[in-house]
Amino acid sequence: MQVSTERLRVSLAGASGYAGAGCLRLLLRHPGVEVVEASSKTQPGRVHRDVYPGSDCDLTLVGELDASHCQAVVSALAPGEAARSAPDWLAAGAVVLDLSADFRLRAGYERWYGGPHPSPGLLPEAVLALPELSPQPISEARLLALPGCFSTATLLACGPAAARALVEPEAVVDGKSGISGAGRSAGSQYLFGELDESVSAYSVSGHRHQPEMEQALSDLAGQPFQVTFVPHLVPMTRGLEVSCYLRLRPGVELDQVRRAYQDAYGGQPFVRLAERPVPTKQARGTNLCWVSLERQGPHLVAQAVLDNLGRGASSQAVQVLNLRFGMDPRAGLEETPWWP
Repeated sequence: MQVSTERLRVSLAGASGYAGAGCLRLLLRHPGVEVVEASSKTQPGRVHRDVYPGSDCDLTLVGELDASHCQAVVSALAPGEAARSAPDWLAAGAVVLDLSADFRLRAGYERWYGGPHPSPGLLPEAVLALPELSPQPISEARLLALPGCFSTATLLACGPAAARALVEPEAVVDGKSGISGAGRSAGSQYLFGELDESVSAYSVSGHRHQPEMEQALSDLAGQPFQVTFVPHLVPMTRGLEVSCYLRLRPGVELDQVRRAYQDAYGGQPFVRLAERPVPTKQARGTNLCWVSLERQGPHLVAQAVLDNLGRGASSQAVQVLNLRFGMDPRAGLEETPWWP
C-alpha cells in the first residue's frame, strides 16, 4: 500500500479560547497536519501570537472559516455556535470535530442549553468520540462530538464495569476541576480573591455533563444507567478528578473488575491503570487519563484524573483526529506530565 506524504489540512474555529489555543498549539507541531486557517469571534484580523499569551503562531485570525480550504474543521466554539456553522462546513466536504456540547446529546439539548438546537437534523449522524469506548466507529464519521471533560473522566472510570455488567446501573460521581474549566471569560466568582483557599460545589441540582454520562453509560450497559453528579471547583489552574461510587453486582470480586479494565485498556496508549489513586498533576499537560480501582464494602470506587484542557478538550480532539484519518494515535501528543 502506498502511504501518502501529504499533510492533512485542518482549520480551527475558536482559536483564542483555552481549548482552541491548546488545539492550535498541538496541531502546529503535529507531523501530519497543516493548519490552514484559524478563527476567532472576538479577535478577527489579529495575529494569534498577539492575542494569546505564549503563542508563537503567526496566523491571522479570521471571523468565519472557509471550510473549502480544509479536510477537517476542529471547533472549539461556545455551545450553539458550532451547530450553526456545521451544516456549511459539512457541505464544503470537511469532517467536523466539535469540542462543545452541540452534538453530544441525542435528546434534551433545549433543557440543558436554554434554547432549541440550531441544527437538529444533524444529531442522528453525530458520533460520540471517546476513542477507547466509542459505541460507534470513529473512522467513517463526518461529524464527531467530543465528550466533556467530566464526562470523559467518568466514562473512562466507569465504562468497562458498566459494559461488562459488573455493577448495578447507577453511579454517584464526585468531581473536582481547576478554574480553567470556566474558560477565559469568567465572572467575579472566579477571581483569585474569591477562589483562593476555598472549594465549592456548583450545579448541584444538575450539571450539563450529567446527561452525557447517563446517555453513554446506558449505551455501554445496554439498559438505563442513572448518574448522580456533583462537580466542585478547586483552587488550581488545570486538572480534573472524579471519584465514582458504584455498587458491585452480587458475586463480583475486585480482581474480576480489574481484569475487565485491563482487557479494555491494556492496548490503549492514553489510559493508564494505577494501583492507587494518583494526583491530578500526574496528568498535567498530557492526553493521559489515570484510572484506579478499589473496593469499599459492596461498592466499587473508580477514580480517574486527567488534564481538563488536555484529555478533557484539546489533546483528545487531536487523538480523535488521528483515529479518524488513520494516523498514529500518538502523533502530536505528549505523554510526559508537566512536573512539578
